[in-house]
Amino acid sequence: MRRVYVAVLTSPEFLFLPGDIKEESPLFADNPDFALASRLSYWLWNGPPDAELLGTARQRKLHKPALLRVQIDRMLADPKAERFTRDFARQWLELGRLDETNPDPKLYPEYRFLLGEGVAEETPVFLRELITQDLPARSLLKPGFAMLTQRLAEHYDIGGIQGVEVRKVTLPSESLRGGLLGQAAIHKLTANGTTTSPVKRGVWVSDRLLNDPAPPPPPGISAVDPDTRGTTTIREQLTKHRSDPNCAACHAKIDAPGFALEAFDPVGGLRSRYRSNGQGDLPPEKGHTDWKVEYKLGPTVDASGELRDGRAFRDTSAFVDLLASDDEKLARAFVAHLARYATGSEISYADRAEIRRIVAQTKESGYGLRSLLHALAQSPLFLQTAPSR
Repeated sequence: MRRVYVAVLTSPEFLFLPGDIKEESPLFADNPDFALASRLSYWLWNGPPDAELLGTARQRKLHKPALLRVQIDRMLADPKAERFTRDFARQWLELGRLDETNPDPKLYPEYRFLLGEGVAEETPVFLRELITQDLPARSLLKPGFAMLTQRLAEHYDIGGIQGVEVRKVTLPSESLRGGLLGQAAIHKLTANGTTTSPVKRGVWVSDRLLNDPAPPPPPGISAVDPDTRGTTTIREQLTKHRSDPNCAACHAKIDAPGFALEAFDPVGGLRSRYRSNGQGDLPPEKGHTDWKVEYKLGPTVDASGELRDGRAFRDTSAFVDLLASDDEKLARAFVAHLARYATGSEISYADRAEIRRIVAQTKESGYGLRSLLHALAQSPLFLQTAPSR
């Protein structure tokens, strides 16, 4: 029996979906809809297809656009679809790195268990809400609501929320919270627990949000380490760093988004001044919190900048408005990351035209995320990975 188990568990028929194998699988040679059922199920449920999905495949109807849409809607309404939104959020937004660092307890003593729980829950629940409601791509940045627990709401200075469960909270139009760039999880995973780096955050925005990754730094170029003693700002250090011609071109691309996010500290709190463990002023909250305040307030935060196309922004809110104004670009980036997750394949240069076509199909819905998912599922970018009919 051990030899049988080894043979099964190492067989390509077990390790790979039929559509991943270039040669047509003899198991599905007569009906490739079974392969499509498997691809859909492992995409949207992280598990095998159920009886209804297999039944539709058995009738050779799953590849028909109308029935494929019905099945996808049914699968997204199933509780098992939470596996998809959580795992996709983890891979796309790099949430797996959320717990790689622990915030410095002297600089950020407010980061405790309940806050950490709320921070970890906000982003995947937010993504599920966007897909469920088919909200437009710009809602990734400006949704008008946030998914909050009581402790996370307090952290964001939002009152009236009671309890540890996550719930949808309507926000005023001027709020920086709710969207991905206002969520503490993103700020935490792009910081090191002690300081923030515009470079690291700028790279994340370019890659994860805009699907425009920055090239790796040239060999021999040392990293810029922010000063936690409160004597210089990271902007001042980067100005000197960018004087090197080898660094200037890359930093022109990534620094602006990073500077915009300097308004958030390593645990996602809004700030106007950097916290310091050296020199600085006493913070006004000292003696008025449930935690011991030992830090001081250092230099002033400057969240202004200029994009590569010359558009300037004075603060984080103006920067978010600029990105949200190009909802088509946000939609293309979302589809590219979703396609990588759905197919397990990297996006090639030739795939860009198909991504543009997918996005164009959803223009009337405002590039709704659920509509984008449906369009991807009906496209050759997803279907061509199954055995040919």
